[in-house]
Amino acid sequence: MKESTLDLVSNLPEEILCRVVSFLPSESALETSFLSTRWRGLWNKTLVQHGTIEAAANAISGFLAHFDELDPLRQPRKLQYHFGKDSILLATIAANNKLHVDFSSGNQEFPKLFDWPLELKHQNVTHQPSPSTFFVKTLYLKSVSSLTNEAVSSIVPNFQFLENLKIIECSGLQALEIDSSPKLKSLTILDCLQLKYLHIRCLKLRSFRYQGLLPWLWPEYHFNLTDAMLDFRQGPGNIGFKSCDFNPTLLTIKNSEILTLCKWTFEALIWPSISYFHSNFQFYKLKKLWWIDNSTQGYNSEALISFLKLCPALEQLFVTIDPKSYCMPSTATYSKKVTRHSEHGHLKVVKLEGFTNQEDEISLAEHFTKVGALEPLIIATSDGICLRSLVKVPLYQPKQQCRSNLEKVASWSQDRKPAYKFVEVTEDISEVCPNHAHMGP
Repeated sequence: MKESTLDLVSNLPEEILCRVVSFLPSESALETSFLSTRWRGLWNKTLVQHGTIEAAANAISGFLAHFDELDPLRQPRKLQYHFGKDSILLATIAANNKLHVDFSSGNQEFPKLFDWPLELKHQNVTHQPSPSTFFVKTLYLKSVSSLTNEAVSSIVPNFQFLENLKIIECSGLQALEIDSSPKLKSLTILDCLQLKYLHIRCLKLRSFRYQGLLPWLWPEYHFNLTDAMLDFRQGPGNIGFKSCDFNPTLLTIKNSEILTLCKWTFEALIWPSISYFHSNFQFYKLKKLWWIDNSTQGYNSEALISFLKLCPALEQLFVTIDPKSYCMPSTATYSKKVTRHSEHGHLKVVKLEGFTNQEDEISLAEHFTKVGALEPLIIATSDGICLRSLVKVPLYQPKQQCRSNLEKVASWSQDRKPAYKFVEVTEDISEVCPNHAHMGP
């Protein structure tokens, strides 16, 4: 019979448990929520308030003002603010100076279209900033609407040290203009399905991640991105957008080290511009590329191979075939003169995902065995779980019946081109073949 073990620590008074947490680093403190339901309850305490949308900004400011970064459980870390008819704002303080503001709960009426001028600049202050203005460095804004965008706009300029801004699932948002302080380094916009116009004034921006329909994209300042996710697999949202209109964006991603790009974006918006001066243009710092393609009309690797010739420093390549990705009839002709960087001496890992035709998969994989000084690790998966690795297979394996034939067979084998096939991987290769940075949740 097993002896029952008493959890003496969890049975301590709540005040003592909170005091224990206050001595832990922020990440370790948050991990205590996984110990038991008792610990989880300490982190899930919620401050509930009721009011109007006009008073929401003051409610959030007051909620943040009572937060103690050194003693994160002294006050609730969650605010549930009820306003209007069944409308709810959820504000959550997370680890590492993050604030989540979420309007997705409660009554979700049919969204009205709205324009959102979001001003992140703040007035210069001479006094010491309060906790509610200086500790927030990462801000998540979810499901902001025509009803709530003004309240949010009045809050954001108070965060004087904001470095990362993430805007997701804002239904009805059709035009977004962001004017930021020099401290903003990262901007992420995901699944704002009605967004047609995006104007960015962010002089020091280094990371820009976008997922959704291609809007009319206007980066006003020439900032050099090191991390760029242009996931336009849903296609163009504005029919009038031309390749020349994409040139300012092309200049901002030219020096990126991490990039996500759709095949149609390269064909329709990038190649028409660079094809006239391809001998000088290159993505010379690009190390990690996620290429999103569509094979509904038959897979063609010409666009990918032409793009790779512009990336001499590439180390990791991820190719995803998404049948839902936008596909346009290809009219591009790729010049064979683009051979300046045809070899990839730095390419270490290639990961192919979603191929339904094994011949296409192996044909593309074989290409990468020829373009580098060393053969890269080539992995393929169709379901994201079962991984297969490319290996060489001799075309023929004739029986060596007599010793006199050994020399003849060896000489013949050296002249034959080896074949390839994929075999299932049984060991953990996550360290040598990690996911692309943009593939995470």
